[in-house]
Amino acid sequence: MPEGQYVTAWQHFEQLPGVSKAIAALNHAELRVLVVTNQRGIALGLYTAADVEHIHRQLQQQLAPHGAHIDGFYFCPHDKRECNCRKPLPGLFEQAQSDFPEINPATSVIIGDSLSDIEFGLNLKMQTIFIDGTENQKPGVEKARELSNHRFSTMPEAVEFLLESR
Repeated sequence: MPEGQYVTAWQHFEQLPGVSKAIAALNHAELRVLVVTNQRGIALGLYTAADVEHIHRQLQQQLAPHGAHIDGFYFCPHDKRECNCRKPLPGLFEQAQSDFPEINPATSVIIGDSLSDIEFGLNLKMQTIFIDGTENQKPGVEKARELSNHRFSTMPEAVEFLLESR
């Protein structure tokens, strides 16, 4: 969505081409797939945590026919500067780590399309991959390109790179 607009319901969610197969490839490689997302719209009263959880359940259903799944979803419902879980701060990783103690930032990779995604990864000393081909990119795209370890136009390209470089 363009900056300042939010996915408030499943009918507004659009999965990018090839993402299901890319996630399935990660699953088949026995890599943990986690989603960490800022959901400021909750703090703004535009939708609820239950709405976000519904979207996550629908996404799992959409992934299943492709043999794909997300291992965990973690979201920050707060407004800016209210918490430790809003990316680029580390709270969402810490939440995920409490559920999956084996994960480690040094062996983790973040694939994202925003500056906060890339800064999140860098703050945790993760490898970072910036997806540069999405429409309606948020402010900070130039800095995200510069800071990221790798850049690809699509998630499938990023996943192919990750799997080939293992």
